[in-house]
Amino acid sequence: MSAPRLLRAQLRSKPANGHVAFIPHIRKLVFEYCDKWPSSAHTRSFLLTRLQSLARQNPHVEVVVKQRHHKEPIVRGFYANSRDKVIPLNSLEVSAIQRKVDLLLDSSGAKIKPLKRRTVESTTEATRGIWSGLHADRPSI
Repeated sequence: MSAPRLLRAQLRSKPANGHVAFIPHIRKLVFEYCDKWPSSAHTRSFLLTRLQSLARQNPHVEVVVKQRHHKEPIVRGFYANSRDKVIPLNSLEVSAIQRKVDLLLDSSGAKIKPLKRRTVESTTEATRGIWSGLHADRPSI
């Protein structure tokens, strides 16, 4: 009988945050705007004035600028957990756009969980008590 084969994909480990390394959640920011629409005026001025400093402050984030003809401006954040978040920027001031971008940078990309349906946690022990295989009597053979 031969040993089981190990495939290369099985030897890879997923990167995770821990006490040794920090992996940022966000990996890419995509700004999409129209070059002619008035609702994109503040987005265009944000891209001209603040985009370079944003990219320098966050070297771990890939920043992409795309033209989106005849559509409202948006910013899209792509995260390490393969999710993305989209925020519309139509008619927002430059400072408000900066706050929305900071929101995307600080977000983890996880789904929003409702807070009203929390799981029930008891303050007392279970009726049967705590059982563990380590504390059980050994069977005699």
